[in-house]
Amino acid sequence: MDLGIRGRHALICGGSKGLGHAAAEALALEGASLTLVARGANALKAAADRLSEQFGIDARYVAADVTTPEGRAEVLAGCPDPDILVTNPGVRQTPADFRTLSRSDWDHWFEAHCFSSLELIQKIVPGMCDRKFGRVVNISVSNIKFPQVNFAHSHAARVALSGAIASMVRELVAHNVVINSVLPGFFDTDALQTNLHGHAERGGTTYEAIVADRLKMTPAGRFASPRECGDLIAFLCGANAGYMTGQNIVNDGGVYQGIF
Repeated sequence: MDLGIRGRHALICGGSKGLGHAAAEALALEGASLTLVARGANALKAAADRLSEQFGIDARYVAADVTTPEGRAEVLAGCPDPDILVTNPGVRQTPADFRTLSRSDWDHWFEAHCFSSLELIQKIVPGMCDRKFGRVVNISVSNIKFPQVNFAHSHAARVALSGAIASMVRELVAHNVVINSVLPGFFDTDALQTNLHGHAERGGTTYEAIVADRLKMTPAGRFASPRECGDLIAFLCGANAGYMTGQNIVNDGGVYQGIF
């Protein structure tokens, strides 16, 4: 399938590895040029160089932390008018007892998992509306559909972002600008492995036992390849995806059991 985005420019947050990089690779395969964003310049340069060489596209990068106002300003200066935006703060969610969280703790998580993406969207979508094309995909997490104990801080921030997006999309869709969120479950990334090692350490058990437990709760019986998320993101960025907007699309191998 030709997604009709050859020559479009995509700004990919968290683009040096994991699901962000999988999205970058899928978009490069479709002929989109790229600006990759992450904190580590070396990993970014290696990723951009590889994608450029492999797919014959223009791939640039901006080393910045999108969870800070300064970092977002750097990103927007380096890529002010993308046709496609993939938001992804690249901040690993860690558990915390809600009783212990201070106001500054809550502010930290809302900055990371809500405001960092929201500000980029606010600044970028007006230009998309003027050009009559825009695709925004927010990489969230499947657990916002069924929030987990000890993750109130992270899930609340992500749900807030989805709520804001749901309100905004009604004003944008007539301009051929749509915003959707993908809600991945267990994807075989460095971030997942780090999380599972952390769970094992906190629980006084082994990494292998934690992996077996997670696979037991996953009807698919496996962790997914990052490409399975990257391809979904690329589809949502396609020229023919302009009628789907404001959706939170679960991609978790059947873990979530709800209908809606």
